[in-house]
Amino acid sequence: MNNIRDEAYLKAFGKNLRLIRKRQGFSMEKLALDAGIEYSQIFDIEHGKINTTISTVRVIAKALKIPEKDLFDFNA
Repeated sequence: MNNIRDEAYLKAFGKNLRLIRKRQGFSMEKLALDAGIEYSQIFDIEHGKINTTISTVRVIAKALKIPEKDLFDFNA
């Protein structure tokens, strides 16, 4: 079975999330609370430790009041 986990992509996604979150003035705690997910999940996403689900991407984008596509607007 092929390994579909792309570490560089996960890290780039997390870095982009962190940049957007900070630009919006959110702490990780505030974003987690507003998105209805655990703080540790935000931490793990931002550090490229987990391959998050599209449902989680959706609630994060909703909490940040941005389109989901903005979270994927980066160069890996």
